Amino acid sequence: MKDIIKLRKELEKNLDAQRFEHSLGVEYTAACMAFIHGGDVMNARIAGLMHDCAKCLSDDDKIKIMEKAGCPPLQEELDNHSLLHSKCGAIVARDKYGIEDEDILNAIRFHTVGRPMMSLLEKIIYIADFIEPGRKNLIIMEDVRKAAFKDVDQTLLWIMEAVRGYVESKGYPVAPSSLAAYEYYKNQIKPDMALRNLK
Repeated sequence: MKDIIKLRKELEKNLDAQRFEHSLGVEYTAACMAFIHGGDVMNARIAGLMHDCAKCLSDDDKIKIMEKAGCPPLQEELDNHSLLHSKCGAIVARDKYGIEDEDILNAIRFHTVGRPMMSLLEKIIYIADFIEPGRKNLIIMEDVRKAAFKDVDQTLLWIMEAVRGYVESKGYPVAPSSLAAYEYYKNQIKPDMALRNLK
């Protein structure tokens, strides 16, 4: 198991102050969620801390890292460069920071668009990234934060719906991978109307 204090010190050198603070917030939130939902707390801390480890690299560097690792960007990632850091981050976490646990790497890899059949850790990091204490206090945020400690799947679906609605409202296409994840969970999870009506 990686020494999280050492990881934190290494990561701080490679992120700007705002991104590092966000990463600490996701680490903290993910750990709390793992406690509540029976997940591996240390894995949640590491995945939360490292989820944006490639965020401050240039887009060109991200693409080069992905291509060198044999994981070239998907078209949706080339169309929307904000998606590059997730897949690239999993590579960087493995090759630069020495993280080998596949569940942690997948949690980093899928924390922006999600995927069908996510593990508990993947769900926790996806949600924690959205609700960590430093995030902008959206109208729905208080309710989402409460829900996150009661029902992971309902919260996951709620956030996916909110993100999809936001992207569409801005006139941007929703990434196909994100749509696939949303459609999967929409069919797996009975919608909670109380949550839906709060959007």
